[in-house]
Amino acid sequence: MAEPAEPGPAGSLRRCLARLGALQARPDGRRTELHLLFDQLISESCGPEPAAAPGAQDVCAVLVQACQLVPLDQEHLVSKLCQLIHHLLNRYQVMVDEQSLNFLLSYCISALRQCSSWTHVEILQALAALVYNNGPKCQKYLPDLLGKAGLLLQLSDPAQPDVELRRAAVRSMANLCLSVPGQPYLDESYRNVCFQTFLSVLQSSKTTDVDDITFCMLLQSALKGVQSLLNGGKMKLMQTDQIGALLAVLKKCMFHGLPGLSIEVPTVLYPAPLPQYDKRSPVKQEQSEPAPSKQAGSRRKKCKGKQKKGEFGEEGREDSGDAGNESVLGADMLKLHLGDVQSSPGLEPRVPDVCAGPDVCAGPDVCAGRDPPSSQPWKGLSSSESEYSDTEGGIQSKVRSYQANVRQGALACFLSTIKSIEKRVLYGYWSAFVPDAPGIGSPQSVSLMTIALKDPSPKTRACALQVLSAFLEGSKQFLSVAEDANDHKRAFTPFSVTMASSIRELHRCLLLALVAESSSQTLTQIVKCLANLVSNAPYSRLKPGLLTRVWNQIKPYISHKDVNVRVSSLTLLGAIVSVQAPLPEVQLLLQQPSPSGPSGSGSATPGREQRRRAVPWAGQSPQDSPAGSAPAEPCWLLSLCVSLIILPREDSCSDSDSFPSLGSVFEPCPLRLEALQVLALLVKGYFPMAQNYFLELGEVACRCMEEMDPSIQLHGAKLLEELGTGVLQQHKPDSPTAPEQRVPVSLVVTFWTMMLNGPLPGTLQNSPHATLQTSACDALSSILPEAFSLLQGDQQILCVTLLLGLNHSENPLVKAAAARALGVYILFPCLRQDVMFVADTANAILNSLHDKSPNVRAKAAWSLGNLTDTLIINMETMGPSFQEELSDLLLLKLLRSATEASKDRDKVKSNAVRALGNVLHFLQPCHVANPRFREATEEALQALVATVGSEATMKVRWNACYALGNVFKNPALPLGEAPWARQAFSALSSVVKSCKNFKVRIKSAMALSIPSHRECYGSTEQFCQIWSALVVALQRSEDTEDFLEFKYSSSLRTQICRALLHLLQLASSTDLPLIGGSLLQHGQAIRPHVLHYLSCSGEQGERERGLQGAIQHLSSIEAQLQGKARLGVSLYLEDVLTHHTSATATEA
Repeated sequence: MAEPAEPGPAGSLRRCLARLGALQARPDGRRTELHLLFDQLISESCGPEPAAAPGAQDVCAVLVQACQLVPLDQEHLVSKLCQLIHHLLNRYQVMVDEQSLNFLLSYCISALRQCSSWTHVEILQALAALVYNNGPKCQKYLPDLLGKAGLLLQLSDPAQPDVELRRAAVRSMANLCLSVPGQPYLDESYRNVCFQTFLSVLQSSKTTDVDDITFCMLLQSALKGVQSLLNGGKMKLMQTDQIGALLAVLKKCMFHGLPGLSIEVPTVLYPAPLPQYDKRSPVKQEQSEPAPSKQAGSRRKKCKGKQKKGEFGEEGREDSGDAGNESVLGADMLKLHLGDVQSSPGLEPRVPDVCAGPDVCAGPDVCAGRDPPSSQPWKGLSSSESEYSDTEGGIQSKVRSYQANVRQGALACFLSTIKSIEKRVLYGYWSAFVPDAPGIGSPQSVSLMTIALKDPSPKTRACALQVLSAFLEGSKQFLSVAEDANDHKRAFTPFSVTMASSIRELHRCLLLALVAESSSQTLTQIVKCLANLVSNAPYSRLKPGLLTRVWNQIKPYISHKDVNVRVSSLTLLGAIVSVQAPLPEVQLLLQQPSPSGPSGSGSATPGREQRRRAVPWAGQSPQDSPAGSAPAEPCWLLSLCVSLIILPREDSCSDSDSFPSLGSVFEPCPLRLEALQVLALLVKGYFPMAQNYFLELGEVACRCMEEMDPSIQLHGAKLLEELGTGVLQQHKPDSPTAPEQRVPVSLVVTFWTMMLNGPLPGTLQNSPHATLQTSACDALSSILPEAFSLLQGDQQILCVTLLLGLNHSENPLVKAAAARALGVYILFPCLRQDVMFVADTANAILNSLHDKSPNVRAKAAWSLGNLTDTLIINMETMGPSFQEELSDLLLLKLLRSATEASKDRDKVKSNAVRALGNVLHFLQPCHVANPRFREATEEALQALVATVGSEATMKVRWNACYALGNVFKNPALPLGEAPWARQAFSALSSVVKSCKNFKVRIKSAMALSIPSHRECYGSTEQFCQIWSALVVALQRSEDTEDFLEFKYSSSLRTQICRALLHLLQLASSTDLPLIGGSLLQHGQAIRPHVLHYLSCSGEQGERERGLQGAIQHLSSIEAQLQGKARLGVSLYLEDVLTHHTSATATEA
């Protein structure tokens, strides 16, 4: 009995394979059978989606055997076979194995060479399908395809009369340029050939004999090719002409077919700070496009009413229909001024869409990946086979859709271009793509905002906004030059004013777009773009008012029906409260009462005010207010965030499909997380306002940490850390906050008692979530030292025990956070005097200092530096008692571990050398005499000297100079006679003369002035070498290649002069001849610097006394000497003092 036939495409392919095998045995009369067989396979591949696709092996076997049966002289069969290759690979997403690929590519290349031109389009379609994502496997065929006489170059030549054939060749070339991760990419020569081909296509103009749709498809293929080259990461745009040519064609294609607009873009754009005006003829275009202009006035009317869910249909992956279905934003919208913008009328979302992520532009026509079969542009149907028909919308609708796809493709390519160009180069083209306020009598130049405001396709508008966001990202330094705070009254417009004008215009246009937009996805992109602009604009240098408009306009969107819009609106508010905080304008905004009436209208839900009132402290003054002047109503933004975090959700405020509620009683998780982040930013930037609700905000953090969701717990811990840090900043000795306006210590004690009796200890022990433990550690380290000392004893022990335990965590993040927290606690006055705690902390830090994680070692080294700072403080305040109680063995371990750490990477080394200086300063005569310490001390000192003269980072060398200065303070060390002392003085002398970093020079000069006795400086030769080095350093105090160092040159001269006077006060009789000779040679050069040092206000008397002391000391020594040498130095100093005294008297 025969077995039943296998159903589905797999069975059909196997049956066809069997038939092909049978035909191979019959060389005659198989042409008709092959035609029928190919027709059947093509028909099946175009049918409904199969339940199970056939295997790649079966597809490859059928195609290879079919090619073996079709000779190249039977062109109709060749054409049909190539269609079959195209359809099967497209439909079933087949990745062709290398052996089959080689055979099929050879067949297609031979067919292109031997068959008539009428078959070439189908052959190229098959070739495009074969090379897609197979570029690395096609290396040996590249000379045939892309060489000097390559087939694809010939067929894509601008002189090629058949545009359909040219388009197919360009598409094949674009697919060949796709990169495959981990595989070799095209050689540079082939990349350049392809780039120039794509560029020439994009620069070409449509001729009258080419239809619009074919030309659009040609442009799309070229754009896809450029994007593939850039996305590969192998092609960096460096040459100005190359960048300018690409940006010019992208700008041209960005506006391709945009209704009501026709622009002429030059062949090359050049970087320029001033606007490059475009030639436009919009009137002519509007007359030829009557349909869109009729719809211009209808868009704002439509967006006021609630749209039916499916009224505009779901946007397809190719966005093929939105250009015809979406009405055009009328030209009158551009005439609106910012003052005309009131509440936003269009807050109802059109369709429930997901959050517009970073791939909004990456539609199927432009993305690098393989798409579903129905939407793959590289394997799509020819222009004659489209889902459009005359009855479905007409040819005009179809043309508009293809033009919209070109615009989207250009914007997606622009996005890839931005990532391939250095920001400093990109911003040279700012004025070509970012709007600027039009001059009197001149039209506004077209820009990305023109698309965002006028394009009929919501997807294209979203793409333009995403490109603008990428443009703005990281632009803080570029935009920092903008300034218009002072009225400009000059004959020319400075660049700073031009940039300020551009920033203002960006605000105006984005707020107009916000008012006019009805698509939720595009609306989300507008708000994100505003957030990017706010994060980078220098508002402190601009006239106030910009942030107020943004603030007032975004308020209604907090209650939007789409959760993505709500989340992005909170992100924008977070950007406002974090930019250059605290800003006076934002402070005023935060003090405004809660919105009501028109400003709270739009789609705001009726329960919002009731929800705000449900917040525990809303509408009433907080208890125990430290400032004593709390507002009658709390900050609107603070109340909003708290209500979103802790109050139950509103039924009338639905989620979008991307964030299902799963029966949660709270708002959607992304919204709560964003509210928590905004609340943390508000506390960080405007703590004086948040401190009025200090305990209440602590309760919010507690409630978050008690929840089950780790992400909510994490951000609750971060809020707690910001609250703790705010109090720490207030209570610093140099804090500008008056003592009576600070959070009282008693309130801080209550706060931390609530935390330690609440969820914080449990959170610290939540081992499955390392990031949460890390944040909890950081939060615990933000406790105010004065408050810690007033906590109950068991709570203090709990904190210390938790941190010591977490220091042994296997997770490097947790261990690093615990090591850092211990470094904070060791500085607490109530803990640092406890020898047992110091010993336990030291052992814990030493354990972390040997961890395999560099981050853990870096944090441990920082804590080790703090620990050794504590040793010095205790030595100075507690005296010998503390030194005697501290174990010698522990001290030796600290010395050896710090020495070893000083050879680690720079992040560890910078604090390790600081610790070395402290430990060496701490050593007592009994330690120095101990043989066990002698070797360790020698190694430590050699490590310090080596670090001072090394090529390490400046921070490391600064710390090393600081450490040597600490070493010089220890009288127990044999400074004058030890070999290491000569090396230390020599290293410091070299640094003070020649180090590029002036801060390091200052610290080395400071170290050279620390020894208090002449004997410490060693021999006369060494003493005079130090003197000469300081004299040279004073003469070179303005020599630098980095202009940023000039601001430290005055401090450097001050420190060098102080060191020179210190040496003169200690000089012996044997030193004077060499000092006198030095002054004879360089006295006139250094004289102005010494006079300037003496005339410095504030310390003038002390410095004069220092000079007089040096004169008296030298005069007493010179009296014992004979000859002219004895009078040289003191006379020089007396002359300087006399000149200074007379100059001071004249000024008085």
